[in-house]
Amino acid sequence: MNESLTNPTETDAETHEPDILRIGQSMTRMRLMTGRRLIGRLAIQSVAPGLELSHLDVLDTVRRAHEAGDVTVGTIAEMMRIDPSRASRIVAEMVGRNILRRKASQADARRIIVVMTPLGQRLLSEIRAQKLAFVSEVVKDWKPEEIEAFGELFEKFISGFESVFEARVKDIADEA
Repeated sequence: MNESLTNPTETDAETHEPDILRIGQSMTRMRLMTGRRLIGRLAIQSVAPGLELSHLDVLDTVRRAHEAGDVTVGTIAEMMRIDPSRASRIVAEMVGRNILRRKASQADARRIIVVMTPLGQRLLSEIRAQKLAFVSEVVKDWKPEEIEAFGELFEKFISGFESVFEARVKDIADEA
């Protein structure tokens, strides 16, 4: 039996090095292209001129965090890896624009949670539509099985990326 199949070695890593390098280079190209945040800017322009990209980040964070339960300013700060006072200022701006609202938690009336307003939900829907249109255009010439495979592998890659990142952040925090 081929030993490299049963016992991964440094040789295996070397064998995949060109592919891993290509992934890294592609990530750099993608970061440079998405660094301008064109999809978010298009959504802002069409739905809520005057918003900042950080507002969209908070909106998406509220959407993701809401799946796990009540969302607080602390939850937003933690998920976005920003200072709680900055998260509080952004939320206050968004409350002032009627994108988010604060309300008492049903589980603990002393606790204030953050929820989306109908305008916030509309903005989130517009962002989703912009992303869908953009990605659809990118893959319009792909075969359906290529789109399916890429979707599964990209999700797996991003989940792995998040796991490695979280572990490294935890290691750094533990060392401090």
